Amino acid sequence: MHAIIIRQPGGPEVLELQEVAPPEPAAHEILIRVAAAGINRPDVLLRQGKYQGSGDVAGLIPGLEVAGTVVQCGSSVSRWQPGNQVCALLAQGGYAQYVAVDARHCLPVPPGLTMPEAASLPETAFTVWHNVFQRGQLLPGERLLVHGGSSGIGVLAVQLARALGSPVATTVGSAEKAAALQALGAEPVINYREADFEAVLQASGGVDVILDMVGGEYTAKNLRLLRPDGRLVFINAMQGAAASFNALDLMSRRLTITGSTLRPRSAEFKAALAQAVEQHVWPLLASGAVRPVLHATLPLAQAQQAHQLLESSAHIGKLVLVMD
Repeated sequence: MHAIIIRQPGGPEVLELQEVAPPEPAAHEILIRVAAAGINRPDVLLRQGKYQGSGDVAGLIPGLEVAGTVVQCGSSVSRWQPGNQVCALLAQGGYAQYVAVDARHCLPVPPGLTMPEAASLPETAFTVWHNVFQRGQLLPGERLLVHGGSSGIGVLAVQLARALGSPVATTVGSAEKAAALQALGAEPVINYREADFEAVLQASGGVDVILDMVGGEYTAKNLRLLRPDGRLVFINAMQGAAASFNALDLMSRRLTITGSTLRPRSAEFKAALAQAVEQHVWPLLASGAVRPVLHATLPLAQAQQAHQLLESSAHIGKLVLVMD
């Protein structure tokens, strides 16, 4: 099969299209003929050798989510059959024509969605559901702030929170991105290049939950914005991991700081999370209340260009690789 291999840690140029042997599914796995593979920020960190617990990345195939058709089932698999159309969460291996994955980490392609749309969902939906609704415990009527609202994570978080009854504010870096997020129902949408998000949101009463992928100097602003019993949830720290805060202030307002990374979690945790996502998120996709937002699809051979586009942050929504 054809696959994208990380030659060595480095920039997009270390991604190479190679011919390798397809995987053999274990007893608890299914083999998927991949139609499309989503691209995510952790793929970039893996390529750079900076992802938590990644070790030596030379020779690895990146890719945390795919959609495709089941072609073979392991001996202990009961839910899936060859011919089923599924999307799946992976630890790695998605940038390839075939991938073997734990059958419990697969979900049916939602009705009405294309394979590229379905491929954009698993990593994003699992991340948003766990961090906003499980760790952040966002309740209907509570106000959510999503930083990086035009990212794949951001566009889904905005739609899910809105669909489940919460108003959502977000930050973006351009007028084009602001218009796109307003169309998804975010209000206000703050262009951080033109306005101070803290001042804007303080004037309207603060927020209850914040989903942050920025870190750095945003941390103190975020904490000041939280209402009593508010929750700050980190899923990345692109502008710096170190921050200081006033512990007495956290105590007096009963604030919570939390966060997570998905790839290192156990297979059992991911299986339970898949069940929760299928129960709570998949009906919203089936009804059309939430829709994938794709910025572009590119052929597998253009993985380098796809990573360059992702790192430019010029996209709105998800980037997806499609197979020949």
